[in-house]
Amino acid sequence: MPVRACVFDAYGTLFDVAGAARIAATESGSESGAGAWANRWPQIAQDWRRKQLEYTWIRASAGVHADFWQVTEDALDWALEAAGLDGNAALRDRLLALYRDLPAYPDVGATLAALRGAGLRCAILSNGSPAMLERAVASAGLDGAFEAVISVEEAGVFKPDPRVYALIERRLSRPPAQVAFVSANGWDACAAAGFGLRTIWLNRGGAPVDRLHARPAHVLPDLAPLPDLVRSL
Repeated sequence: MPVRACVFDAYGTLFDVAGAARIAATESGSESGAGAWANRWPQIAQDWRRKQLEYTWIRASAGVHADFWQVTEDALDWALEAAGLDGNAALRDRLLALYRDLPAYPDVGATLAALRGAGLRCAILSNGSPAMLERAVASAGLDGAFEAVISVEEAGVFKPDPRVYALIERRLSRPPAQVAFVSANGWDACAAAGFGLRTIWLNRGGAPVDRLHARPAHVLPDLAPLPDLVRSL
């Protein structure tokens, strides 16, 4: 059954989640004074992202949902405290402001254009809240690139709950076998594969495949080969 739609995870797949800390670290004041932190931004970004994901999994397992912006704030607070920067309110505000407008990865625009040119329907399925996703898409210059931008808020639970992946068929009216799902999160790619989607893991960091109940059908190092791969499925 040929693929008719290509659905993307957003954060870490289309939008560079390390971008906020990286950009803030280049700004005035980050390298001087008692709160200097410019040389520590990679660790802060890593802690922020790790806690953000952990909090979604814990909330999904506990049945205590909060939207992704709340989770993002909570994860940042943990990361700043771990770095001894929890008293820096200005830094916190700046990082959150930058997170609302994360840059897209360089390979995103051309890939989406090629997919649409080949007649593929493109969409997003993300943990992000609707307001977060709307702003991220607009700030990255991707308005009009997606037929649908689907938030887990429609299901009231975070990935990898199967109710989230079921939103794709509900919104696009295509069965899982006709949908290529692309995620840079290995656990997300595995869970989507287990749901029955034609899954492609965007393994930007060269990590091992997660040992879970299913494995992605394909692994790519970046988005450049994606249009040719999807056309062959």
